[in-house]
Amino acid sequence: MHQNLIILAGGASSRMKKQAKTTLHSDLTMQANTRTKSLISIDDAGRPVMDYLLFNAKQAGYTKIYIVISEKEKLIKEFYGTKNKENDFYGLTINYAIQYIPINRVKPFGTADALHQTIMQYPQLNNEVYTVCNSDNLYSKNALKALRSTSSINAFISYDRDALQFSMQRIAQFALVSLDEEGFLKNIIEKPSIDDSLLYKDDTGKLRVSMNIFKFDGAMFQNYVTNCPINENRKEKELPTAVLNMVKEYPKSVKGIPISEHVPDLTSKEDIVVLKEYIKTYYAFIDWSL
Repeated sequence: MHQNLIILAGGASSRMKKQAKTTLHSDLTMQANTRTKSLISIDDAGRPVMDYLLFNAKQAGYTKIYIVISEKEKLIKEFYGTKNKENDFYGLTINYAIQYIPINRVKPFGTADALHQTIMQYPQLNNEVYTVCNSDNLYSKNALKALRSTSSINAFISYDRDALQFSMQRIAQFALVSLDEEGFLKNIIEKPSIDDSLLYKDDTGKLRVSMNIFKFDGAMFQNYVTNCPINENRKEKELPTAVLNMVKEYPKSVKGIPISEHVPDLTSKEDIVVLKEYIKTYYAFIDWSL
């Protein structure tokens, strides 16, 4: 089982910074407008959601963490260590990778670009196995451990769409995954119609979605993430695009691991209140020594 977890935290957080009617305290509103999403205070002690993702990662057995940050990010080192590499945080080794913005852009170039810059800065990852995930989703210990322990060379968590506790309007925006009879990824379908969605049920009758958490064999995936084309709609280099390019060349190379559970999310200001309540309910006490 591998030890490497790459957490993508270098995005621009554009939706979080949009104006919204909420009951947030002014301090939290200011944080939402100025901080990267994963560093917004989410508990009574002022600690961010990143703490809880790291806690779940430690519980799942990861030891080496690579956090991808923007070149202007400074606050994260106040939380997780001042050195560029090998900070100790409750037994986790925290390393930082910088996602630099190209000269001709004002925003980061997407999730595939973030991973590409990470493996350029830490080339040993190209000879190792790693998990990669978003920083603004609170993935569970079970999901993280499933990717560590699977024997599949590449994999992703294939979430039961019905278990996600979001509004139907929001869920309708999620891309569906198309799997073969053995559970291997065939395609990712962006915003299908209600009628078309029925075509993509798995063999248990479930609609499945990806929440951007993957396991990769570094040597196999390197070429696809390095040469990922730009998504025509969002004008970014995105991980799903690189994954599908690998699947086209190597069918049955990415296994979907089915899980039925909610994935707390921190996309907009409205999510902050919801996530704070979730933390109070399910993480009233965490013991880093376990």
